[in-house]
Amino acid sequence: MRDDKFQSLGPVEERLADRLSGRHVHVQRALRLLGQLDRAGYQAVAELSTPLLDHPLRRVSDFANLSKPWFLIAGVLAVVSAARGPRAAVTGVVSIGLNSLLVNRSIKRAGARRRPDRTRLGVPGNRWVRMPLSASFPFGHSASAAAFAVSVGRMLPGLKLPLRAAVVIVAFSRVYTGVHYPGDVIVGAALGAIVGRATSAVAQRLRAAGR
Repeated sequence: MRDDKFQSLGPVEERLADRLSGRHVHVQRALRLLGQLDRAGYQAVAELSTPLLDHPLRRVSDFANLSKPWFLIAGVLAVVSAARGPRAAVTGVVSIGLNSLLVNRSIKRAGARRRPDRTRLGVPGNRWVRMPLSASFPFGHSASAAAFAVSVGRMLPGLKLPLRAAVVIVAFSRVYTGVHYPGDVIVGAALGAIVGRATSAVAQRLRAAGR
């Protein structure tokens, strides 16, 4: 199993540095340093000797495709929760949709960065999941997860910590299986959190106006 088709162009920080002119030498250096740290973080995860995690994290990584965990949680909230549950479920689903428009249909296409080369960077083959065909940056899984977790967590504070823990597990699983750099998941989660916070704020204002 090789990833030649997806040979890495390097962490996104290094690509941004390449696009800057010589007048921004200090910014270039800082971005290249971040890129080196990003690659070092990826390789540090690849070198973890944790075979007991291989199968569970592969399952988590695959299950997170198409935002299945978050739609499932939204469905449960809509059916079994009290009055705030359905509102939180709708808000969470809307935040996923808005995040998809922002990340998957705009930023990700603009970045067009290829995936890491798992063979060259040393990710054990028994961790591998199917390598996505989409661009690597930013990470759509963590963006959607964070958007849902933040929006629902703001409306149902009791779920805030469990949802955020789930986001961390999903994000780590994608680095562990070798399909993303750490920087991808961090930026994706940050973008998703902004979308989730904005969506829940609008939902709360609409609810207040309705009263």
